[in-house]
Amino acid sequence: MNWSVIFEPSTLALYAQGLVVTLQLTLISLAVGAVLALLMALALVSRTAAIRLPVAAFTYFMRGTPLLIQVYLIYYGFAQLEWVQARWDTVWPWTHFKEPFFCALLSFSLNTAAYTAEMLAGSIRETNKGEVEAARAMGMNDWQLMRRIVLPSAIRRMLPAYGNEVVMMLHSSSLASTVPSVLDLTGAASGVYSDFYLPFEAYLFAAAIYLCITFSLLGANRLLERRYLGYLAPRKA
Repeated sequence: MNWSVIFEPSTLALYAQGLVVTLQLTLISLAVGAVLALLMALALVSRTAAIRLPVAAFTYFMRGTPLLIQVYLIYYGFAQLEWVQARWDTVWPWTHFKEPFFCALLSFSLNTAAYTAEMLAGSIRETNKGEVEAARAMGMNDWQLMRRIVLPSAIRRMLPAYGNEVVMMLHSSSLASTVPSVLDLTGAASGVYSDFYLPFEAYLFAAAIYLCITFSLLGANRLLERRYLGYLAPRKA
């Protein structure tokens, strides 16, 4: 193996550029997805079918189809429609659909929003009835009950599952390399491979970077679990 090429300044700069794009895609999509997931989770637990069913159909589609297909549908499908392209330069938000980065970001955000919404909705449904009854006895209305009791409890309990979703989102961001002109970490490795024909060195170095980020994310999530789920740990005798 020829590792000297990997550690040349120009090659490291390419990986650094890809790393920045990967982190941007992951963190922004998680932030946007979290906001959308909160709204969709509230819709999924709604008693009104007109609100619940469309959101349930959306999450079912997003969770039941590959993310790569969703990226293709948005960038190669929706963004290429004539009526969308006719509004690229004049009408917001269609002006962003000419940007490959935005299309990839939108795909990732909608995907993680669907998974997170189902996790949060399930956690809301599993809220202890005793907590709800105690809040009702204190005179809380539906909004106060959801904001003060149900949501904080549900978010804490979904932390372990959400940690896995964060890692999956990081790994899924490698699909951004399929979108032209989006140079993420995997795209940087592909560039090194095509320039120097070093497949093992290029992709192993990218894998090592992904591994370091993954361990960092898992460590951060473990700290959050200790902070907010410490009351569930077995007590010492």
